[in-house]
Amino acid sequence: GCAVRYGMRTPLTVVSILAAGVLLGAGQAADPTESLHALFQEWFDWQLFQYPEMAMARGDYTHADQVTDHSLRAIERRHRQTQAFLERLRGIDTEGLDRDDLLDYELFDLQLTNAVEGHRFRMFLAPLGGRYGLHQQIPQMGERVRFAGDDDYVNYLKRLGQVPKLVHDTIDLLRTGLQEGRTPPRVTLLGLTGQFQAILDGGLDALVEPCTHMPASINEARRQELRRRFDEEVFPVVWSAVSELEEYVVNRYIPGCRETIAAADLPDGEAYYAHQLRVMTTTDLTPTGIHELGLQEVERIKAEMMQVIRSSDFMQRYLTSDEGGDDKLFQAFLSYLRSDPRFYHQTEEDLLVGYRDICKRVDAHLPALFRTLPRLPYGVRKIPAFMAPSQTTAYYRHGDIRNAEPGYFYANTHALDQRPKYEMIPLALHEAVPGHHLQIAIAQELEGLPEFRKDAYVTAFGEGWALYAERLGLEMGLYDDPYDDFGRLLYEMWRACRLVVDTGMHALGWSRDRAIQFMVDNTALSRLNIENEIDRYISWPGQACAYKIGELKIRELRKAAEEGLGKRFDVREFHDVVLWLRRPPSTALKAACFGLLASVGFARARCDGSF
Repeated sequence: GCAVRYGMRTPLTVVSILAAGVLLGAGQAADPTESLHALFQEWFDWQLFQYPEMAMARGDYTHADQVTDHSLRAIERRHRQTQAFLERLRGIDTEGLDRDDLLDYELFDLQLTNAVEGHRFRMFLAPLGGRYGLHQQIPQMGERVRFAGDDDYVNYLKRLGQVPKLVHDTIDLLRTGLQEGRTPPRVTLLGLTGQFQAILDGGLDALVEPCTHMPASINEARRQELRRRFDEEVFPVVWSAVSELEEYVVNRYIPGCRETIAAADLPDGEAYYAHQLRVMTTTDLTPTGIHELGLQEVERIKAEMMQVIRSSDFMQRYLTSDEGGDDKLFQAFLSYLRSDPRFYHQTEEDLLVGYRDICKRVDAHLPALFRTLPRLPYGVRKIPAFMAPSQTTAYYRHGDIRNAEPGYFYANTHALDQRPKYEMIPLALHEAVPGHHLQIAIAQELEGLPEFRKDAYVTAFGEGWALYAERLGLEMGLYDDPYDDFGRLLYEMWRACRLVVDTGMHALGWSRDRAIQFMVDNTALSRLNIENEIDRYISWPGQACAYKIGELKIRELRKAAEEGLGKRFDVREFHDVVLWLRRPPSTALKAACFGLLASVGFARARCDGSF
């Protein structure tokens, strides 16, 4: 065989091998550990070659003049190559691996298996929706990339010049998806018309930003030439391509999409939804089992909510009578939260400043709860205006210190009367620190791990950790105000409701309206947020179930450690164990056990469970 480093461009050798879908190693070493780590490195190099945007995000600009090939041919080729990686992995003798390498092996096997098994459902034929897709990626192509010299601008213009092909490949996928009946529900796409209008009416202007602040190393004449090429040659082509995508999506694709909402209604839909639940929760729980767990959690959390309501000033200042029982009191309290101006900011900037203030307050508490903190900083930004109306409340976008890019917590500033203050503390804890930013940045900075481990994202662990992080606000003293504490419980209730409505809609015959009403009745979320959330669950089956299931497992592990260790329990050490996913130098918490439980998904652990 021949060794292929996919991060290098030797066109004849690399392209011919990739085109054939054949992956050759340098003759597998007899030692299983060497074979395993050689395979990890080859996978990493292959990914850098296949996904130039991923490579640039990690600071590798070897293929910065290219974009990922999203054609159906490329998708099928990558699938065959992934199958070959999995076959080679399973050819390695695991008996010769130590405990850490065995964990790496199992995680790699899980990642490849999920990708290979999921391919048969062909949901890559639905690459565009209200919250994701090429139309949202194009306006942001000038972000998170380096602009340090002339080559960076030349490559940027080349990448933009490939937008027409990206559009044509996307349309081909959408057209094939229509033919096969693999589409998102039409109701989740209704906001696309407004998104496209906003993009074409100014949303693409963000692409010019890098050309307005060029480095001093580029002389004035060259700056003018690069700007001329952008204005006259590149931008019109990009705008025209996006306009072509709009015409197809709005006039042909959306009208042809299915009216049903359940994943079970897709071709082989029941198997697809079962696969999604396994991938997202990393368990074998059935839809009915998850649904019942959700109902139990809703009942438990509501009892805690009633205690908080009765400790608030609402009882004395606003409620004339406590007659009618808990249901009447709960609904009266929700109505108050949704309508009183005291709970809402008046300007976008006030909302963002509020989040930044919370994040800074949280930073000061971190050393008391964590021994290991990331070097990578983070910031707070508003969600771009063109996507904000159909986006959820917030999201996190990771950075990378190798690419000089911080992480960002993106907050939705659209419709301020739908963004209550009492939600802000748990949301900041979830998206920034000690939630997504802290967990993902630490993973990126861990030494001694194969590269795939630093980027792997197991939803039950990542989202379970972020929900667990919201609860850490109790230990930071952030929920002393009853309304803030109700916001914490509201967010926990929100995730419990997800277990009910996701399984309800995708497997148990619930309508969209029934799911919306269940959320209205049990949370204080605004109507707009609820509708956006429900459409998210419809378009992303199973993902919403990962949060609560992951959080419950982490809390279970912590309780077991606290009870087993007693006074020897150290919360900072516990957090290191869960976030390191590798045994620290010294620990009383059986780190290998915790790491395997947390990262493989709590269902495939091989440990004795003792502490």
